[in-house]
Parts: sequence; C-alpha cells; structure tokens
Amino acid sequence: MAITASMVKELREMTGAGMMDCKKALNETDGNMDAAVEYLRKNGQAKAEKKASRIAAEGIVKAVVVDNKKAAIVEVNSETDFVAKNEDFQNYVADVAAQALDSNAPDIDAFLAETWKADASKTVRDALTDKIAVIGEKLSIRRFEKIDSDGVVVSYIHGGGRIGVLVEGEGPNTDQVREALTNVAMQVAALSPKYVSQAEVSEEYKEHEKEILLAQAKNDPKNASKPENIIEKMIIGRLNKELKEVCLLDQAYVKDGDLTVAKYLDQVSKAAGEKVSVRKFVRYETGEGLEKKEENFAEEVAKQMGM
Repeated sequence: MAITASMVKELREMTGAGMMDCKKALNETDGNMDAAVEYLRKNGQAKAEKKASRIAAEGIVKAVVVDNKKAAIVEVNSETDFVAKNEDFQNYVADVAAQALDSNAPDIDAFLAETWKADASKTVRDALTDKIAVIGEKLSIRRFEKIDSDGVVVSYIHGGGRIGVLVEGEGPNTDQVREALTNVAMQVAALSPKYVSQAEVSEEYKEHEKEILLAQAKNDPKNASKPENIIEKMIIGRLNKELKEVCLLDQAYVKDGDLTVAKYLDQVSKAAGEKVSVRKFVRYETGEGLEKKEENFAEEVAKQMGM
C-alpha cells in the first residue's frame, strides 16, 4: 500500500512519534493505522516521542575542559526550568558534554547516531529517548562544539548554566593567563560580542548595516536638509560605533571601563612576558532563538519523505 504524507501526519498526531518512525511503522504494517500505533508502542517510540511537538526552550549549557587544551560545550534543552534544575538531568547533560569531548561528529545528526559512551549498547539518540521517558518532558540535544588547542582554553558558566562560554587563547598555560582568559569569558557572557575583532567582520555585514543606518538617517526629519556627504560621514561614524560594540577586543572591559579588552590583554601580555591573545570564543545561551512555531506537518513530511 502506498504510504502518503497525510497518513504519516495522522499517525504522528496520534502517537507523537517521529515522522520517519511513523513512515516505517506504516510500511511495516501495510498502512494499517491501528497496527502501526501498536508497532510504535511495542518499540517504545510512541511513549518516548509523545511530547515531540512541544518546545524545549529551557535547559542548561555545560562545558568540560581537559588540561586547558581540549574542551567541549553543549546545550541540552528541557521544557521547564524545574527539570533544568533536576540533578538527574544535570548529570545527564554532563554525560552529553563528556560524549561531545571525544566526538568527531560534524553535526547533531551524526552525534546522535554515535555509540553512547556511558552504555555501548545504545546510541546517543537511544540514551536521549530513555531519558525523555524517565523525566517525562521533551528533551533535546540542541548543539555542541569542540576545541582542540595548542594554546589555552578556559570555560565560564553563568547563572547555573543559562549561559556558557569557551575562550581559546594564545599564550603560556599559567594561572595568570588562565585567569585573564576567564575574565574575557565573563566579558563574552555579559556583553555577547559577535566577533573577536573587526578583521573577522565581512564586507557583506558592513554593507548590510550601512544600508540600515542610511535608511534610518533618511527617515529622520532632522537630517532632511543635510547634504549627502555629511550623512555619509554620520553613517560611517555610527557603523564604527556599532562595530566596537560587537567586536570583543574593541569593547570596554567590564572590570575597568577605562580599558578596552585589547588593552587589558596588552597589560596581561606585559605581565606574562609573552603575547596573550584571543583566538576564538563560543557563547551559548539557553533557548536563544527558540520559539513556538505553527508547523505545516503535511508539507514537512512531504519534504522529508521526498514526496
């Protein structure tokens, strides 16, 4: 029997199981809906995936660092803050971070398909499914990133896991340098820069921002009588100010407003007798960008099934 997108949609709504699981169940039962429900129940998928349509926007960020050379950071989401504070959930997230530390997966799908370090009889996805069944909420391993460095890596976790930061720096692996880089990680957590320096900012980004600033300037009645060259200078000035806000090294250092982060690192370099700099940073904030969306399941199913 031909399996249609509407059949998969109906089974998904009945059981909450994943789309591909629903398709497989229907194929295995020759399109018999009742038998497909039973198939999913027997395989545990209906129970574990029952909350799949909910939004998991709470949770925590966890980082793990080994010898200040190797590090991983993960965000694992839950539906409620209550679960995010649960010790069992937090221990699970620590296991996910440990998994990420040794993972070579290029993306989340590959990561979920890996053998679970804590139990080699399962995949990461299996362990997640089991944890969903135990905790009773939708959980999601949203993202992860690794750093393997010949420099120095530090982490900073803020607000009990609401924000997590990794900073990779260049310099000697000393207490003094690690403390300085941790201060920089706190800066990243607090002010959320987009780039390390202006050298990372693309011309496309600059042009896009200039277009926005130009539109704002032209819509301001106060600028109606100003010549184009004056408006252009205004835009350049505003763009430069914006870049100083989004580029870490140009930001005012939170612990000493008389310094930029770049000047603070210059001071650290002099004290350390060796150049200390920031190569990269990773900043995760729990739930950022997540929101409830109405889904067109028929279109989604059709796209994923190639219909």
